[in-house]
Amino acid sequence: MAESSSTPVVQPDSFAFDAESEAEIAKIVAEYPPGRQASAVIPSLYVAQRQMKRQTGSAWVPVKAMDAVAHRLGMAPIRVYEVATFYFMFNTKPVGTYHLQVCTTTPCWLRGSDEVTAACRKETGIQGWGETSADGMFTMTEVECLGACVNAPILQVDDDFYEDMDGGKVAELLAALRRGERPKPGSMAGRQTSAPEGGPTTLTTLEFAPPAGTTPAGTEG
Repeated sequence: MAESSSTPVVQPDSFAFDAESEAEIAKIVAEYPPGRQASAVIPSLYVAQRQMKRQTGSAWVPVKAMDAVAHRLGMAPIRVYEVATFYFMFNTKPVGTYHLQVCTTTPCWLRGSDEVTAACRKETGIQGWGETSADGMFTMTEVECLGACVNAPILQVDDDFYEDMDGGKVAELLAALRRGERPKPGSMAGRQTSAPEGGPTTLTTLEFAPPAGTTPAGTEG
C-alpha cells in the first residue's frame, strides 16, 4: 500500500551543511555583490536538498535546512520558507528514492499523459498524487508544464526529462531504475533533440560560415 500524502512529516531535529555543501554555497554566494546574498536562496536550497539526498536517500528540504539557508545568507527564515513552498522543485516532505513528476498540462495530455500516469500507478502501486510506493522507491507528483511540449508526453525523474513516453516505455524505465540503472535522459523514441519524428525536414544542407580569421576551404593560395 502506498504512503498517503497526508502522512505526518517527521522533521529532523537539526541540520548543518556538510563540507561539500559549504564549498558549493561559498561559490554560489561569491557570484553576487556584497549585501546581495539573499539572491542565492534558490541555488542554496538546491544544495540543501541534494545534501538530504546524500544523507538520507530522500531529496527534500526540512524546516531546519531552510533555517540553515536563512542563517547562511543573512535572511529572515520566513523569506526562505516563502521561496521553498512556492516552487515545485523543492520538496518540503520526504520523497522516494526516485521522484516521478508527471506533466498533465494540455500538450502532454493530448499526447498521452493519461497513459503515462496509468503506467506509473500500475508499476508502483501508487494510486494518488503525492504518494510514495510501499517499498519507498517512488513518489509520484502531478506537475504543470515542464517546458518540453514538443516532445510530449514528459515524465521527469528527479532532475532528468524522459520524453516521448508511453505506457511501455514507462514500464521499461521504472524497471531499469529498480535495477539501479539510470537510462540516458531525452527522447525515448530516438528523436533528435526537438526535430520532427523521422528526423529533420528543413535546413538539412545548411553550411555554416568559417570562424573569423580562417580561410574557407578551397580558397587557399
